[in-house]
Amino acid sequence: MAATATEEVLRRHGKGVETIAEERVGLSKLAEAILLGFQHYLVMLGTTVLIPTSLVPQMGGGNEEKAKVIQTLLFVAGLNTLLQSLFGTRLPAVMGGSFTFVPTTISIILAGRFSDETDPNEKFKRIMRAIQGSLIVASTLQIVLGFSGLWRNVTRFVLGTLNWVTCQVMEILVILHVIWKYWFLSPLSAVPLVSLVGFGLYEFGFPGVAKCVEIGLPQLVILVFISQYMPHVLKRGKNIFDRFAVLFSVAIVWIYALLLTVGGAYNGSPPKTQLSCRTDRAGLIDGAPWIRVPWPFQWGAPAFDAGEAFAMMMATFVALVESSGAFIAVSRYASATPMPPSVLSRGVGWQGVGILLSGLFGTVTGTSVSVENAGLLALTRVGSRRVVQIAAGFMIFFSVLGKFGAVFASIPAPIIAALYCLFFAYVGAGGLSVPQYFNEYTAINGYGPVHTSGRWFNDIVNVPFSSEPFVAGLVAFFLDNTLHKRDGGIRKDRGKHWWDKFRSFKGDTRSDEFYSLPFNLNKYFPSV
Repeated sequence: MAATATEEVLRRHGKGVETIAEERVGLSKLAEAILLGFQHYLVMLGTTVLIPTSLVPQMGGGNEEKAKVIQTLLFVAGLNTLLQSLFGTRLPAVMGGSFTFVPTTISIILAGRFSDETDPNEKFKRIMRAIQGSLIVASTLQIVLGFSGLWRNVTRFVLGTLNWVTCQVMEILVILHVIWKYWFLSPLSAVPLVSLVGFGLYEFGFPGVAKCVEIGLPQLVILVFISQYMPHVLKRGKNIFDRFAVLFSVAIVWIYALLLTVGGAYNGSPPKTQLSCRTDRAGLIDGAPWIRVPWPFQWGAPAFDAGEAFAMMMATFVALVESSGAFIAVSRYASATPMPPSVLSRGVGWQGVGILLSGLFGTVTGTSVSVENAGLLALTRVGSRRVVQIAAGFMIFFSVLGKFGAVFASIPAPIIAALYCLFFAYVGAGGLSVPQYFNEYTAINGYGPVHTSGRWFNDIVNVPFSSEPFVAGLVAFFLDNTLHKRDGGIRKDRGKHWWDKFRSFKGDTRSDEFYSLPFNLNKYFPSV
């Protein structure tokens, strides 16, 4: 009898790896699944809190508005995670807020038409409505690309019948198509894309730890010790330390930080130090309501601006590229087969729906795959979508019960930054200088290298070249597909032959086990 996909991946990767296919028989203990889901919830809280904490004060909002935006972002993240795991790629990928949208959001915040508003609360709502309108329009890019199969149809049926001039234009479309669909992306060129998805976010790791070394460094040391050394010291509880290192380490350091705060260790420290180190400075607990269910258009009717919408659309495209790399990483750490392009296309479509929900609810940023949670998959070696769905349940639950959720959201930022140091390292292993130049130029001058009178045009150029995964994937794809691509030996070195059978959904029998839709929906939405 032929081995199942689960047996095959276990044979390849060794014992101790739980795959997304195992959910059919369930995890050994429901309690373990709940704890693992809660762990994913804690890890994704970092980005969920950091983005609104940075943007809301610039918009004119206070602690109350900040708490409501965090609740909304958490609620939408839970919905998007459920949609992606049920109907999207069906991988155990956590969907959360994305830093990719932040530069464009800041550009909207700094727009001159809001400078005449004297009421901070009204200014906050006006800017929020402008951000919502841009996200709603920008979401159509991923929805159309994902659900229509437009680019796939173009490359498959049209290119052969066009004349030479038209083919030059279509080749540009092909490049856009293959980046998000990796139709011609080989394992060789996927390496920098996936790598920079991880290390491209490293600026939120060690610099965040350095803001409060006495808390961040112990968190990093304890996390590494529990996850990497304790399993070898106490072999009987190996799986416990492997899988719950985040819970153990965060609990220990959080209590330690609380003792420092109560003991008055930071009473005479500068305000920035107190904000980073103290456990009572976030302002979320006081600002959060006890019970509140976020709803669409809670800030008012969205406002639309063509230039801002086009700029946000470019950010959406960059997020699409970054999420493609993150999906590849998630499939690897979940011990699934490589994704057929149609499955990735389906996931992109549902990510577009997620961005649409972000715009409808008002989350100040769009959605993409949470890279830190992809790293957590590598640490725990549990790639069960059921665990991620439980995590989504925690997101929705704590977003509604605001006070309880605010307690966990008040974990000092250096503790979360220490987690990033390990999880981003799991996902990435390299770097590029071009994005660093764009980021440093923007930090020093307040605007990017491309600085014209058109704000929307500046964002369209600066945002993609500030993204490490985008630049890495673009350069790697160009070189991989232009240098000696007709040489059979080069093709073998690229590793492309390993992915040939996964170009089609039916090219490998295991694709159905990992990526088929629930409730027999494949009958109505077939993958090709």
